[in-house]
Amino acid sequence: MMIEAPELSSHAGLRHAFFTRVGGVSDGIYASLNGGLGSQDAPERVAENRARMCAQLGLAPDRLVSLYQVHSAEVVVVEAPFPGSDRPKADAMVTRTPGLALGIATADCGPILFADPENGVVGAAHAGWKGALTGVIGATVAAMERLGARRSRIVAVLGPTIAQSSYEVGPDFVARFRGEAPGMERFLGPGTRADHAQFDLPSFILARLAEADVGEATSLNLCTYADPERFYSYRRTTHRGEADYGRLISAIALTP
Repeated sequence: MMIEAPELSSHAGLRHAFFTRVGGVSDGIYASLNGGLGSQDAPERVAENRARMCAQLGLAPDRLVSLYQVHSAEVVVVEAPFPGSDRPKADAMVTRTPGLALGIATADCGPILFADPENGVVGAAHAGWKGALTGVIGATVAAMERLGARRSRIVAVLGPTIAQSSYEVGPDFVARFRGEAPGMERFLGPGTRADHAQFDLPSFILARLAEADVGEATSLNLCTYADPERFYSYRRTTHRGEADYGRLISAIALTP
């Protein structure tokens, strides 16, 4: 149902989880632990799934917060659950409020959980190619600093993300990436079709984390596309011609 990273679980003041798709009440294409508030799944099933996630984290059902993600570099500071269905349009959150789980939804993009346990600050970011390219990682680290974190003390873990072998991109992507990320062409491998490439999103994210000078950055090295039993995948859904897809939740909280 959930995967933990030793780099985070070794700290007594933190709770975190990279939830898989296993252990929920949804069915069909959403089976079973779909946490996506923006999916077309039955809202009551999504609510029950998210309540189960909170229980795994040792928190009340209303303590898991999520954003209206738009592939941006926007970061918000969270001090309490968002009222009703009013989710800010952003792609990262930071907090120093104990007992509040920051939950990022993904289905191929990179979920990153951040923590400075010594200074009591955590963060969570949704890093697809666009967010990673335009600065969501650096913006998250800067926002944590404003709450009292130190870059050298921040631990960052990348959860299940689509791997290079499953991520073909077209010529428009290649042109934009080369134009906006000079020196990063090493993350574009040979494609199977002319003018296409295989993009190494996980390695690009780790490179951005290194640029941000965090103390430690690591990856679970798990591919969403290649593991349908445990993970949802937007690209796999697209290739299958399915109408929608479930969302994985990756969450982190300071111990109440």
